[in-house]
Amino acid sequence: MKQDTPAAQSLCPQKSGISEQEVADYLQANKDFFLRHDELLADLLLPHESGKAISLLERQVAILRSRGTDARARLNNLLDNARNNDQLFETTRDLVLALLRARDSAEVLNVAQDRLSHHENIDACEIVLVANPDNRVDGAARVESRDRLQQDFSDIFRLKRTHCGRLSADRIAYLFPAGASSVKSTAVCPIMHNGQVLALLALGNHQENYFNINLDTLFLDFIGNVIGAVLGRTMESAR
Repeated sequence: MKQDTPAAQSLCPQKSGISEQEVADYLQANKDFFLRHDELLADLLLPHESGKAISLLERQVAILRSRGTDARARLNNLLDNARNNDQLFETTRDLVLALLRARDSAEVLNVAQDRLSHHENIDACEIVLVANPDNRVDGAARVESRDRLQQDFSDIFRLKRTHCGRLSADRIAYLFPAGASSVKSTAVCPIMHNGQVLALLALGNHQENYFNINLDTLFLDFIGNVIGAVLGRTMESAR
């Protein structure tokens, strides 16, 4: 009968009295163990998902291949995020420069809507001005009552932050009267000046999860603040 070698006994918790964790710690600290005891590799078999036993080396190759796939997926996600951030930065830069050249409030709103509408990830764009005697904008495309907007988008007025996600069908139709049927996800951003919501910037996308609750809204909040600062300045100068 074949007897276990000392090396094999050292890896057998039942015979040596050591725990599995101690074996794992030892192998972690001595990664060349199987180089020094390669005779063990021929006897070590691991169960496979298909039920077929495979060697330790085959299992290592499978694990490394899986890790490589995961690493490539994470890298691709990072690259996609980097490309999206680059595009958003360019859009933001061009928008800011165009806003600084705007001569009045109506042009501010028209420039903002035109520039954002041409972003490749924005399929619908609407700016809804909050009705206020002090916030009149001649030629503004859309003006709605504060009561209606605060009722439908109370969290945005309360938190004064961009809200991303799926809205009800009636609210999507209210924001995007021309193309509500194709909008599957939305971002609604407050356009603010001196702590007051002057307007709402609504962005829509044809993908259900493009604008989602986990999306970082830093750029969108910044865009809302920039538009608000320029819009508030032009409103004040027109009074």
